[in-house]
Amino acid sequence: MIDPYTVIETLSQDRPFHSEADFQHAFAWQLHTDYSNLKIRLEYPFYREDDTIDHIDIVAFDDNETIAFELKYKTALFFMPTRKDVFYLKGHSAQDLGRYDFLKDIHRLEKFVTGYKNSSGYAILLTNDGAYWNPSSKAKSVCDQFRLTDQRLITGELSWSETAGKGTIKGREAPIKLKGSYKCNWRDYSEFEKSESIKGSGKFRYLVIKIT
Repeated sequence: MIDPYTVIETLSQDRPFHSEADFQHAFAWQLHTDYSNLKIRLEYPFYREDDTIDHIDIVAFDDNETIAFELKYKTALFFMPTRKDVFYLKGHSAQDLGRYDFLKDIHRLEKFVTGYKNSSGYAILLTNDGAYWNPSSKAKSVCDQFRLTDQRLITGELSWSETAGKGTIKGREAPIKLKGSYKCNWRDYSEFEKSESIKGSGKFRYLVIKIT
């Protein structure tokens, strides 16, 4: 059985990532290193209920089980030079869309797990943007139902508020319907103190949601 927390803790000893693709590649390689008995596939295709094809970021499997992973990497502005790399992470902002997309990953994994025997899934979000794990400073917003605040329970049908702008949610209008209930338990990934050479948001945290 794969322990994604062990994989992430191992990665956290090395470095942050330049991009989401960098994160996905590093995670897949660590899986290959830690679980050499498993076959690892990237961008794994599967059929949805309407017979269109969707893809899962990473799938690991053997003769007994199948484990699917969807990974997101959302960043706030961060700059850190090292001997090997220069990390310049742009601020993605648009956290409302980032939350929607992560919850959509959970929904996608629910669909995948339903179609495969002895399967499970993990949606993983890594970020240095505290807006994802901290409570909102606003009393109400258009994305309240999509919030991933630490310790929040997520379940049921999640929708934008009626005041959400059509331009803002274009391509993401549909509600997200979750079959399971999931609690947001954020964990620390790494932290870099600000200095003359390190600027921006240096605290990284991650969220793992298991789908069975």
